[in-house]
Amino acid sequence: MKLSTKGRYGLKAMVDLAIHSQDKHIALRHIAERQDISEHYLEQLIAVLRKAGLVKSIRGAQGGYSLAVPPEEITVGDILRALEGSLAPVDCVSENVANECAEWDCCVTRTVWKKIGDKINEVVDSITLQDLIKDYEKLNHDKEYMYYI
Repeated sequence: MKLSTKGRYGLKAMVDLAIHSQDKHIALRHIAERQDISEHYLEQLIAVLRKAGLVKSIRGAQGGYSLAVPPEEITVGDILRALEGSLAPVDCVSENVANECAEWDCCVTRTVWKKIGDKINEVVDSITLQDLIKDYEKLNHDKEYMYYI
């Protein structure tokens, strides 16, 4: 499985937002600068994350974006599925598939794809934004250089 820039950049943006928006709202341009992401592209990603209920926005001089729910309630899986859709390795085992393969009930390899998909979902659903904040803080504690998101 290979994630697109939507998933990779969206996760970076959400971690940045979680780290920097505690008790305030953050302008997208600040996230874009820190993460070296096009502000226009970031707007598109944040719109999807907002629609998924993960991000909220406030207008005005003190406006910007913040997490819609606490970081311990947002998983990497929530973010990736909002941006990428199903994380299943093939369509026949996707949660969103409307029509199953005509041979799904006699396909030996389908069980392999299902196990892979289940493990991927298990891993991404076990990691929260709060976990990533802790990892970031641990890596950057008393260091001469900053670790990146």
